[in-house]
Amino acid sequence: MSHPEVLGVVVLARNGDRTEAYQHPITYQPGPTLSTPLGEVQSHQLGVTLRNTYLSAENPSHIRGIRTDLIDLAQVHVRVKVGAEGPAVFDSATALLQGLFPPNPANRELLANETEVIAPLGGYQYVPVETVEPSNDRSLESWTDCPAFEEHVKNVQASSEFKEVGKSASRFFSDIRDFIFGRPASMENAYNMWDYVSTELVHNRTYAHRLPPTYVEQARALADYRENLVFSDPDMAGIGNIAGRTAMSSMVDALQRIAFNGDPLQFMLIATTYQPFISIFHMTDVVQSHPELAAIPDFASAMAIELRRARAPDVRDFLRFKFKNGTSENFETIHVFGHQEDIPLTEFIYRLENSLVSSNREWARACSTGSTWATLPGVDAQSNPVYSACWGIIMAFIMMLGFWLVSKGVKNMRRREYVRLQGEEELRGVQVNEKSQMMHNA
Repeated sequence: MSHPEVLGVVVLARNGDRTEAYQHPITYQPGPTLSTPLGEVQSHQLGVTLRNTYLSAENPSHIRGIRTDLIDLAQVHVRVKVGAEGPAVFDSATALLQGLFPPNPANRELLANETEVIAPLGGYQYVPVETVEPSNDRSLESWTDCPAFEEHVKNVQASSEFKEVGKSASRFFSDIRDFIFGRPASMENAYNMWDYVSTELVHNRTYAHRLPPTYVEQARALADYRENLVFSDPDMAGIGNIAGRTAMSSMVDALQRIAFNGDPLQFMLIATTYQPFISIFHMTDVVQSHPELAAIPDFASAMAIELRRARAPDVRDFLRFKFKNGTSENFETIHVFGHQEDIPLTEFIYRLENSLVSSNREWARACSTGSTWATLPGVDAQSNPVYSACWGIIMAFIMMLGFWLVSKGVKNMRRREYVRLQGEEELRGVQVNEKSQMMHNA
């Protein structure tokens, strides 16, 4: 089935290359990292590819009606994850937008005094972005400070399958210790081990000359295996899919906005890290037909969801999914939920709606941090009796304080009413006396 008219696109993009980014094997709390010039080049190339695909009138995937010379901020919205790997993700998003909306001499204005001003760098286009911080918005980093997810990670690592893979790789762990300089060589630390090796291999010439062949490939295979288990779940609404359940909620909202004729949005970019990709590919059954995607996507990878409108008389909206793994591949069409063609938007939403997490409160409930009261991150009010008792005392105090304030307020109102009535009585008394005196004088 062909749906040629593209009304809009939602793009999920991974950051480009960066320095080593350690993350705790259980809590996934991050260490520091920075973007590299290589990473910025990779993200810029992705932006150019997106421009050639969706903003070029000669491309069949061109978005109908979108402005292509200068950015129309009503048509474009950008969300950037600034939690773990925040600086690298932010810089990558900036570089991507430079490729998507390059400098244009038309970005100028004529001042009242007849002076013409062109934006710096030959018409550089400054694109505002919405930064998504986990302290107040969990949509792009839902797996940290999440006790239920930490339990999921522990269960994965305690499984017999996981332990068996670790046992079979024991020889490799022994051999690679000399190349990771004190970092743990284990399945539990497989991601950090591979991240260090691959980072040094790219940026450290001496290290690259010493590292034996196949070591980085073996480390990558173990990291892929571990992260694929951690960021997936047999149940679509399971905690292992929390990264995809929150990110996809933002993507579905954007698709609905694009489909609504009264909303000008046509292009949504979500800049993030690798975790949501794995979950989304599992949630939508993409890994069934593309098992190679049950892995960490390369730097500057992107998934594009095109909203296409069918030809009359079928006026439904359909979705076409495309994925680009890193900078060495082109966008390829992938199919979700076993479809061999575009999927109707309504069906896609119907299949996902009971698994999506669309608010911080729903996130707190999924992570077992408390469902109705704002709780401290990482604390489960229902499972911690001391914490629950403290909350009980606090709430009792708040209620007593509330009753006292209400009582005091009522008393004050009564006092003010009494004073008002007394004043009126005194005023009437003065008026009566004045009237009697006037009659007497008359």
